[in-house]
Amino acid sequence: MDQSTRDSHVAVLAFPFGTHAAPLLAVVRRLASAAPTTLFSFFNTTPSNSSLFSNDLPANIKFHDVADGVPDGYVFTGRPQEAIELFLKAAPEIFRREIAAAETEVGRKVKCLLTDAFFWFAADMAEEMNATWVAFWTAGPNSLSAHLYTDLIRETIGVNEVDGKKEETLGFISGMEKIRVKDTPEGVVFGNLNSVFSNTLHQMGLALPRASAVFLNSFEEIDPTLTHTLRTKFKHYLNIGPLALSSQTETLVHDPHGCLAWMGKRSPASVAYISFGTVMTPPPGELVAIAQGLESSKVPFVWSLKEKNMVHLPKGFLERTSEQGIVIPWAPQVELLKHDATGVLVTHCGWNSVLESVSGGVPMICRPFFGDQRLNGRAVEVVWEIGMTIINGVFTKEGFEKCLDQVLVQDDGKKMKGNAKKLREQAQEAVSTKGSSSENFKGLLDAVVNFSFYIEFG
Repeated sequence: MDQSTRDSHVAVLAFPFGTHAAPLLAVVRRLASAAPTTLFSFFNTTPSNSSLFSNDLPANIKFHDVADGVPDGYVFTGRPQEAIELFLKAAPEIFRREIAAAETEVGRKVKCLLTDAFFWFAADMAEEMNATWVAFWTAGPNSLSAHLYTDLIRETIGVNEVDGKKEETLGFISGMEKIRVKDTPEGVVFGNLNSVFSNTLHQMGLALPRASAVFLNSFEEIDPTLTHTLRTKFKHYLNIGPLALSSQTETLVHDPHGCLAWMGKRSPASVAYISFGTVMTPPPGELVAIAQGLESSKVPFVWSLKEKNMVHLPKGFLERTSEQGIVIPWAPQVELLKHDATGVLVTHCGWNSVLESVSGGVPMICRPFFGDQRLNGRAVEVVWEIGMTIINGVFTKEGFEKCLDQVLVQDDGKKMKGNAKKLREQAQEAVSTKGSSSENFKGLLDAVVNFSFYIEFG
């Protein structure tokens, strides 16, 4: 590391909703360990900061709690995304104020803004501060493309004609040939195009080419065509994942409910692991259908389900299936997906879950809900052929039984498993010492802490 990195100061701006802040912190940990003389000031709301596992942090990461953007005395109306919208509206002013205070406190000017990609206003902030902007897209390359090409999609499909074109594919974007209009996230070409959140994503797509680098938790080999397409759009496009494989530590696995011991008694590739992430839960009727499908199929299962939702399970289900499976409020997902006994992940198709499943070589049964989840489910089913979408888009007892049988027993499932294993091998190769993600991480380190980046890396 050359002299220009000494005493440098990086402001990290986290998006405090969903599962955005945790992977950003995981990357910052690695950067901070590799650049011990650089200070990383991590700006995030108090609830989000307190939810992050922040034990054993490098000494050069400093947490800062910032306001959540909710005005004093504000009464929530219950509108979807209300808290997100309030935060996004207030964020530029909040971050400017807190960065200035941090600069004064430590006596170091910020030389790089390392932000969640949602914060498109960081392009202007970085220019004002004479700093670089490095953006982290927390989802996959397919959804990044949808937001980058939003104007082209709107012009080609036609916003007013979209209802009759939802089955059409995005063949006019290289790498998106198998993606249908209806797979795109809300706010691209259907849904409320004028909401604060839709506008944020649209502005982000327009601003990201101004960033010094855009990086994401993925690996180039998962989608070589999209990798090539996106490289042409950004100054530097860096896949540094999968983080599940590259951020391994020696700490003991947190497994309070004994999932891994239970898994140790099961046959290889026999267990269905069911989890819909931290944000989504299927509606009560679908929870019943999942339970009925599991019970009738006799498939061994680990089901991660919040305690407040267990009330919706059929009466007597837990007792009748006590030998067949376990229902627990939290599970060590990365370790479960690496376990030999895991045969399928039943998922909402959030990007982190999809990539963790790929990292474990585990096929998927997909039940997407919103955002990038439909895109990810489509890629799982028809691009990578490592799983299937739930029949008719929602859980029914019979539909779920068929999916479990297809993935765990039938020849289709064997093909999915074979494809998933190939992707896992490519992922492991990517994070190896000379792999593409390891090389890209060096480029990210240069972009964030080494200000001769434009000369040295390109």
